[in-house]
Amino acid sequence: MSDAEWAAVRDLLPVPGWLAGRGGRPEGYCHRQMIDAVRYLVDNGIKWRAMPSDFPPWPRVYAFFARWRDAGCVAELHDRLREAVRDTEGRDREPSAAVIDSQSVKADATVALTSRGYDAGKKINGRKRHLLTDTLGLLLAVLVTPASTTDRDAARLLLPAARGRFGRLARVWADGGYTGHLVDWSGTQLGVVLDIVRRSDDIRGFQVLPRRWVVDGLSPGACAADAWSGTTSGAPTPAKRSSCGRWPCS
Repeated sequence: MSDAEWAAVRDLLPVPGWLAGRGGRPEGYCHRQMIDAVRYLVDNGIKWRAMPSDFPPWPRVYAFFARWRDAGCVAELHDRLREAVRDTEGRDREPSAAVIDSQSVKADATVALTSRGYDAGKKINGRKRHLLTDTLGLLLAVLVTPASTTDRDAARLLLPAARGRFGRLARVWADGGYTGHLVDWSGTQLGVVLDIVRRSDDIRGFQVLPRRWVVDGLSPGACAADAWSGTTSGAPTPAKRSSCGRWPCS
């Protein structure tokens, strides 16, 4: 994480209890190291136990992440960063239009049968992630289901939740998998216009479709239900134990 990135997120993180006067021992590792470790895990798709030794021990990294996740800090940080990007692009912080799509992925043999299914269209046995992004490709909502779940059924769960969070949401672009009664239901029940972007039958091979392409560029790591929103590049930052007792660390 660069100094500029850290400056953007350091004030969004919770202040440690010992520093806020609530007691407890000073933390042994600064939050910047923990964020670097979680970003490395998401970017490389590794297991928690495979965390490189350059970072703090994985149980400590996971404990920090689980605490932030359960307190809603991860989602809050993601939402604020998305709003900052939209501000930079000259957009309103809350989107009025979005794009919905799904991606089926194979599941490992260790995934329980109750949470996996078979996508006959893609011929994939595993899970399906249903994504809702703004027109810039920034994640708004995600739902993970068995791959056998149809796009229309998942949209009946994803769209109402997104409409409740984003009051300005009025239009959503989707592919042909969302046609049918869902279009009328979305308009009457949610007040959201569902535009179906169809592929031309006259064109063979790959075709970039208006609006829909922004979902395809979304990183799978950013879609995980418990993933940190962001990626890192280059070598991991070596971890150093914090002995000065200062906060926030720099």
